Formats: sequence, structure tokens, C-alpha cells
Amino acid sequence: MDTGKERLPPKPLLLVQNLQVCRWLSPFILTCCVYFLLWIPEDQPSWFSALVKCLPVLCLVLFLWVVSPGGTYTWLLQGALLCSAVGDICLIWPEAFLYGVAAFAAALALYLWAFGFSPLRPDLLLLTLLASVVYQGLLLPHLQSDTALPLLVYGLLLTAMLWRGLARGGSAGWGSLLFAVSDGVLVWNLFVQPLPYSRLVTMTTYYAAQLLIALSALTSLGLKAD
Repeated sequence: MDTGKERLPPKPLLLVQNLQVCRWLSPFILTCCVYFLLWIPEDQPSWFSALVKCLPVLCLVLFLWVVSPGGTYTWLLQGALLCSAVGDICLIWPEAFLYGVAAFAAALALYLWAFGFSPLRPDLLLLTLLASVVYQGLLLPHLQSDTALPLLVYGLLLTAMLWRGLARGGSAGWGSLLFAVSDGVLVWNLFVQPLPYSRLVTMTTYYAAQLLIALSALTSLGLKAD
């Protein structure tokens, strides 16, 4: 009986924390709505369109700074989000594509570092490697020599990040999976063949992926982010 009573007082605190999470997620939701409502054509690159595209990700950096301050895991996620924002900006201009790939590769490396290597889950490694080999095998014949190696390295990092995210589970796992889907659709649409609604699929899965991975930092607070 005493143990059950001791668990009751934290409930109001948990409610306050959940309300704080919802409040600080509102800038992310608002900026996502702005991006999709404006839907600036991709053939009109500008610094304004770059800002609109990366603002939701920057809002997640602020979100983590407020609701999950400190800690190596949070810092790594924030670093990955900042690198992603740089990548978003670069991908606005086709001539900066490889710079964008480099920025997102840095983001994947930081996510990989954050997720760690425990539990190891070799079964998930085999599954992700198999999916990666099939996808890369279909993609490589369509790549130019100057993009083949960078995208191959990027694909390996993405595979490793997906493996570790799935091994971690929860929102990190779902976020990693959506990140891989987003990148897969984007690259296929650019280099293999145009896909219907590719931009919509890419951006919805991308923003959802970043949100889910950011929410994985809240497990240390005892919130049900997963």
C-alpha cells in the first residue's frame, strides 16, 4: 500500500511535463504547416525557401534545449538536427547537392553515436544490410561517377543508423525507419525515375522522422514519448 501511494504524487508533475512538451512542439507543427502551405516550387531556389524548409528542424533543436536540457544523448541529437538543417539548405540548390549529402552524412554519424551499440541485435543488422544491398544494387547503375562514391558511403551510414535506431526501439526506431524511407524516395526520384508525389512523401516522412527521433530524448524524463 505504501509503495502505491508513493507513486501517486509524480502524476501532476508528469501532466505538467506533457503539457510543456505539447507547448514547445507547437513551433515545429506551425513551421511544418507553413512549409506545406507555401509549397514553394523546387525550381525557384532562394534563401527564403531554404529558411522555410529548415525552420521545422531548427524548432526541434529549440524543443530539445527546453524540454530535455543537457546530457550527451540530447546534445548529439541537437548536433544531428543542426547538420540536417545545413543539409536542407544545401539541397535547395542542385549545384550544392554533394554538400547537402555531406551535411546529412554528419547528421547520420551523430545519430549513430547517440543510439550506441547496445543491444547489438545482429538479426536487425542482417535485415538492414540485405535491404541496403538490394536498394544500392538497383541504384548504382543510374549514378554518375562523381555521385556514386558519396552516395554509397552515405548509404552505408544510413544503413548503420537504421540498424542502431531499430535496435534502440521506440520512437528512435520508427524515426530511423522513416528517415530511411524519406532518403530512399528522394534519391530514387532524383536518379532513377520520377515518382508520383515524391516531394510530398519525402518531406512528410522526413519531418516525422526528425520529430520521432527528437522525442526519443524524452524517455529519460519518464514521459511516454515512445
